[in-house]
Amino acid sequence: MCAAVSAILQAAWLGLSEVAAVSVTATREDGRLELSWPRESRTDASVAAIVGTAALSVERIAAQYPDHVRVIVERDDG
Repeated sequence: MCAAVSAILQAAWLGLSEVAAVSVTATREDGRLELSWPRESRTDASVAAIVGTAALSVERIAAQYPDHVRVIVERDDG
């Protein structure tokens, strides 16, 4: 499951960077991968599709393996 989550998030990172041409900041440490991208790009349809698909995929894995995978969503709505 950890490899699956890692692959999904890395694919989202690649999709945002290469397909949607968005500048993504990533932090990797201690089994965590945090991604952030500019607020102004968040209404772009391709960004929403990439992020939405990755989020749904990881949330499904977390639901199946709650003792091993936890999803924390931090929103910057400001």
